[in-house]
Amino acid sequence: MAKQKAVKKNVYRDAFGHLYFLKRSLIFLFGAFTYNRYNGYNKLKVSGTKHLIDLPNTNVLFVSNHQTYFADVFAMYHVFCSVKNGFVDTIKNPVYLLNPKTDFYYIAAEETMKNNFLTKLFAYTGAIMVKRTWRDAGKNINRKVDISEITNIEKALENGWVVTFPQGTTTAFAPGRRGTALLVKKTQPIVVPVVIDGFRRAFDKKGLKLKKTGVKATMRFKEPLHFDFENEDYDAIMKKIMDAIEQSPEFLKVKTIEEIKEDREPQDFFS
Repeated sequence: MAKQKAVKKNVYRDAFGHLYFLKRSLIFLFGAFTYNRYNGYNKLKVSGTKHLIDLPNTNVLFVSNHQTYFADVFAMYHVFCSVKNGFVDTIKNPVYLLNPKTDFYYIAAEETMKNNFLTKLFAYTGAIMVKRTWRDAGKNINRKVDISEITNIEKALENGWVVTFPQGTTTAFAPGRRGTALLVKKTQPIVVPVVIDGFRRAFDKKGLKLKKTGVKATMRFKEPLHFDFENEDYDAIMKKIMDAIEQSPEFLKVKTIEEIKEDREPQDFFS
């Protein structure tokens, strides 16, 4: 896959030159394939979408905790498409897949999105691929930030909604990466926190296989955060974000035996 390059958006192509008709087709196909994973084998409870109804079409940044590589993101596709079509706190009417939200982008690790043909197709739906500065191919590294990647994120915000996972990992309560605060302070978007749970119990780490059925996963959208960009420094912004997505140390709780057993359940439903 060629290196991403921002272009001028038009009625046929998005901000990165991707054809809208192909994006719509892929979102429909992925949506149809995954629908029963969120509203069949497991039940995704969505709340707080009232906070999305009056959002502008551009410069909105969703910040979320992260539990799987792909299942979290595509659940958001279902929710955003549902909200676009007038449904509130539900993904039970898959007719929304016929009219998907196409100007939605998500920040993802390049090594993950270029892994195989399927992930490359998924990337076409809206991935903004970045190279991790701290880890690559399972090894710790120290790489400089690629300025073109920041430009791509800014371009995506100028043309739609973007979701980022500040921790940059699916590990719960990992510290947030300072780059998110830098992005927020520079672009000053509307920042909407998202808290998800249950995806780790329902899916494998990649989010491609069902690990357990009957899980009541949740996706909760909160009110947009308020920042004082003149007086709040990067650390203060980051602290506010991590508190909002409930990944600060004070949210760490002792798990019950039942929760520990669910997290460790080795059952692979599709394997």
